[in-house]
Amino acid sequence: MKRFLITTVICLVLMACEDVIEVDLPPQQSKLVVNGIVRVDESQEFVPVFIKVTETSDFFGSNPVTNLETARISYGIPIENDPSLFEEIFFSNLAEVVPGSGIYEPDPDFTSDQRIRTQDVTPETDFILEFEHEGRRYFSRTTYTKAVPIENIEQGTETLFDEDDTEIVITITDVPDAENYYVFDFGRGEFLAIEDQFLDGQRFEFSYFVEQNLEPGEELEVSILGADEKFHNYIDLLVEQTANDGGVFETPAVTVRGNVFDVTGLDNIDIFDNVERPNDFALGYFAVVEEFRETLIIE
Repeated sequence: MKRFLITTVICLVLMACEDVIEVDLPPQQSKLVVNGIVRVDESQEFVPVFIKVTETSDFFGSNPVTNLETARISYGIPIENDPSLFEEIFFSNLAEVVPGSGIYEPDPDFTSDQRIRTQDVTPETDFILEFEHEGRRYFSRTTYTKAVPIENIEQGTETLFDEDDTEIVITITDVPDAENYYVFDFGRGEFLAIEDQFLDGQRFEFSYFVEQNLEPGEELEVSILGADEKFHNYIDLLVEQTANDGGVFETPAVTVRGNVFDVTGLDNIDIFDNVERPNDFALGYFAVVEEFRETLIIE
């Protein structure tokens, strides 16, 4: 009993000496985060445009949505000898249709239809995203990239590191005689970027191990997105930096430069990505890509 009393007294003394330590974390400069992946289904009449804009927060906070003063997508086929000019240019003015969502889409209240028709989208079409935020102007340019269909998708029986992972076996056929890149979206922030360096023009089957907790009967949507080399490299690096961290369009562990640049005060936007302002850019990416989607029912 004496030993028990002594132990109890020691524990009480130690508990009484505990203090709550508040750590003052250094403030972080806020940056914009742009989720600007526009997915094109060529069987549909219009392109679904949803550009989500948030701001980074300090360390443990979630990314809050933010408001843009203006936002617009212009698009057309560049003139071969002068890519800064277009044979014919079209515009889609964007608005935050649902207040407070941070998602910008073709303005339904504009004087004319601002939706982008799929028939106007070709592999030669360039898209330019421009918007203003807190008095600063941002700019991004991309070319529409095609994908290939998912020929087969099925659930495998193998495991990799975790027995709870689910093997997904996917088959595609690469387009021959071209450098092709693809991005696979498995939902809930799981992406995979591949290239055709060793499978040019071949029918290719591979396995991906989904880390989600999937139950029998649950549906898993898998998409393949067209990509150019820059988009492929961007997703590949973000997947590495944000593994198990909630998705590639949340705040990355390391600042990864995308293709959305701060062009405030620049007279020549043709050199917007090569100026002596290395810190003037937004996080995230703008791309217009073809998408094929398949659904797998988990067994």
